[in-house]
Amino acid sequence: MSSTRWPLRAALACVVAGAFSSGPVLADPAPAYAELLRRAQSAAPRLAESRAHVAQSEGLARQAAVRPNPTLSLEVENFAGQGPFKGGDAAESTASVQQALELGGKRPARIAAGRAELEVARARAAMVDAAFAFDLAQAYAGAEAADLRFKLASDAIALAEEDLRVTRALVEAGKEAELRVLQARSVIETARAQLGEAQAEREGAFARLTALTGDDPPITSIAVSLLAHADRMEALPAVDPIDTPAYLAAQAEREAAARRVRVEQTRAAPDVSVSVGVRRLAGDDATALVAGVSAPFPIFDRNRGAISASRAELTAAEARLGAARLDAQAEIASALSKAEAAQTRVAANRQAEATATQAYRLTRLGYEGGKLPLVEVLNARRVLIEARDQILNARLERLTAEAALARLQGVAPFGDHP
Repeated sequence: MSSTRWPLRAALACVVAGAFSSGPVLADPAPAYAELLRRAQSAAPRLAESRAHVAQSEGLARQAAVRPNPTLSLEVENFAGQGPFKGGDAAESTASVQQALELGGKRPARIAAGRAELEVARARAAMVDAAFAFDLAQAYAGAEAADLRFKLASDAIALAEEDLRVTRALVEAGKEAELRVLQARSVIETARAQLGEAQAEREGAFARLTALTGDDPPITSIAVSLLAHADRMEALPAVDPIDTPAYLAAQAEREAAARRVRVEQTRAAPDVSVSVGVRRLAGDDATALVAGVSAPFPIFDRNRGAISASRAELTAAEARLGAARLDAQAEIASALSKAEAAQTRVAANRQAEATATQAYRLTRLGYEGGKLPLVEVLNARRVLIEARDQILNARLERLTAEAALARLQGVAPFGDHP
């Protein structure tokens, strides 16, 4: 019996020691999460798009401050006609410059609207940054979890093969029927199929992480654990709903909508165009100044439809602002409760994993001694594997909830993580 106990103890020691360690470092390991996030600032397509929208709004804000261009004109009259106007001796040439004067506060309103739109773009960019940091944390932790699940699946095969070895020894000693060997082999085949699924999940998780960061060459392993952060007993932050990126973006959009209402109101006031020029009278060999003023007569178009539409848009923006506050409150409450529940689950599942490990060891000893059937060993091993998987799920949920709280704060998660 002692000859069969030593491999059991060695296998259990190896599994327990490596159950939650990262897999072997491959060719292109990811750096720590904080470093990967910093690198992604210049490579991630999503962030590049967000910065481009801000640059676009900056250009439009500069353009909003530009005054109308003057108009230069040259007119020649009374030439190439008949009678006294034959030829060009009686021609009159006028060179003038015309300038439109924006009245009713159009330019200040337009400038204010341009600046408000720029603030909207910046608020949306901040929201994109926070969402990207959250998505990257999810992808990073998901890749690490997939790597650990692959390791757990490999450990499950090792345990199943050790069970098969013991079963064969008992069959050869006449203590078990040959059927038990077939049952043990069936369990190994199932474990191998699960290993293939875990491998596919692992490859997909690292592919998603690579796509999110825009890295080349692709990331194939995790060098610094992020899931370890879920094991820390830290106080959860307090988040004010009106400080969340989504609320601030909605607030900026509401302000921009109010500025657009003012722009449409100023457009109801007609602009005045003034002109001044010099006229050359060839027939009299003389010159004279000319000047003029023109303005549209606002009988039909007072821009009332556009003003009404912009006010309706403002009403919608105010409604979205209220909805953003309520959504932020709900998301904060949800993230806090999930983080607390996950932390409790982590502690409980660790205790369950320790109990399941001890139960599996004792069950194996009982089976080797002929006191327990094989089915008890299989059940104990299944419970052990499920306990380890539950710990991994709880750690991942805790990490996701903390990252969600950071996203609601508008900051990168795990700022103190090495």
